[in-house]
Amino acid sequence: MASATNTPSASNGDWKAGLRAPPKDDRPQTEDVTATKGLEFEDMALRRELLMGIFEAGFERPSPIQEEAIPVALTRRDILARAKNGTGKTAAFTIPSLQQVDPAKPKIQAMLLTPTRELALQTAQVCKNLGKHMGINVMVTTGGTTLKDDIIRLSEAVHVLVGTPGRILDLAGKQVADLSSCRVFVMDEADKLLSPEFTPVMEQLLSFVPSDRQVMLFSATFPMIVKQFKDKHMKNPHEINLMDELTLRGVTQYYAFVEERQKVHCLNTLFAKLQINQSIIFCNSTNRVELLAKKVTELGYSCFYSHAKMVQSARNRVFHDFRNGVCRNLVYLLTRGIDIQAVNVVINFDFPKHSETYLHRIGRSGRFGHLGLAINLITYEDRFNLYRIEQELGTEIQPIPAEINKSLYVAPSAIDEPAGQVPSNRSSAPESNSRSNGQVAEGQQSRNGGGTPTGQGRGQPRGGHQGQRGGGANGRGAAPQR
Repeated sequence: MASATNTPSASNGDWKAGLRAPPKDDRPQTEDVTATKGLEFEDMALRRELLMGIFEAGFERPSPIQEEAIPVALTRRDILARAKNGTGKTAAFTIPSLQQVDPAKPKIQAMLLTPTRELALQTAQVCKNLGKHMGINVMVTTGGTTLKDDIIRLSEAVHVLVGTPGRILDLAGKQVADLSSCRVFVMDEADKLLSPEFTPVMEQLLSFVPSDRQVMLFSATFPMIVKQFKDKHMKNPHEINLMDELTLRGVTQYYAFVEERQKVHCLNTLFAKLQINQSIIFCNSTNRVELLAKKVTELGYSCFYSHAKMVQSARNRVFHDFRNGVCRNLVYLLTRGIDIQAVNVVINFDFPKHSETYLHRIGRSGRFGHLGLAINLITYEDRFNLYRIEQELGTEIQPIPAEINKSLYVAPSAIDEPAGQVPSNRSSAPESNSRSNGQVAEGQQSRNGGGTPTGQGRGQPRGGHQGQRGGGANGRGAAPQR
């Protein structure tokens, strides 16, 4: 394990002077990320090179999950951590994982597993940003990309391997990925990674890593299968539970009773009335995702879509462009793997059947203790699911009022701006474009609909991504206001 002795001291405390930190984020935050004990990153005996990456990424102080998990993880103890989505879990395991990597040793020393390709790409980017001064190589590998490219990349030194379980098992089984020195084994969204389709793969992967490995599990929900895995594969894990309540405190939840045929009209009304920075609209099937994206485009609003049946390169492009503010709306099917801090509104166009799905969906807004809005379009058939999910999550979903207070979901600095997205081009994108790349962004929203997408402050990068014109696969994205 790499030494952690080169910690900044008071005598050379001016090492921060040359860092290029992003602008400070002044948006209010909830206790989900502010209820800490006062521990600082500099108190954690982290290497200076890692601290430089942390501060340049915009992290200011640890969030509660980071404050609880990082010091324990640095002792190489197994960890079982439960915390809400959007409270800084990714940094809670990437920081100690990077700290334990020895850059001089050209071996895979840490493996970070995620259930989705998008989440793997996102996690790898966090690792690269935080470790950019450390001289380490982070590689991401997922299904849907060519095995040949992975083999070529693994012929060079890789220190941290991030990816989906199936692809990494394939590489290990073919003896392309040498995991014999991988002593950090992290499972993000562990509840999903231990579902029936993943469990056999996880069991096999564990056989490729050393017996003295450190295992860290992070998730928002822990079903019984997680306990079974803990009892079988973890050694006296330190358990962290920051889930005094399941839903994020900064997310206000509403429902509107509608008939199925009224949903698109209702969505159009919401676009006109709400001050949307960026929104994610969830459907329950791939077919409905594509149909709704086409409808939204026909209404004149820029819109991307993504689902699991799209080719990986198209999904990656949609995710990248939406994250960078090219488009304001994303129609989506998956519930995990989207951590875009500019999203302040989530709309369940189709109401989910399970409370776990609902929890992950609404957690796409209000990221990292900031404010967000979740609006559910409820049909007659959904009413029992609505009640059941409220009971299971111990939360209240309120009837939508005629006017929604902007202070519930808009940053104070942008609250005086006019609300609504105004379509300026009602022609839709060609069918070939929408089918091939998930980007059907044609009509551009006006610049009065929300505020520049920004990042976070406590335990999460601040600064964020600026809106931009053009870009995307077809070069026709809308630009959130600068």
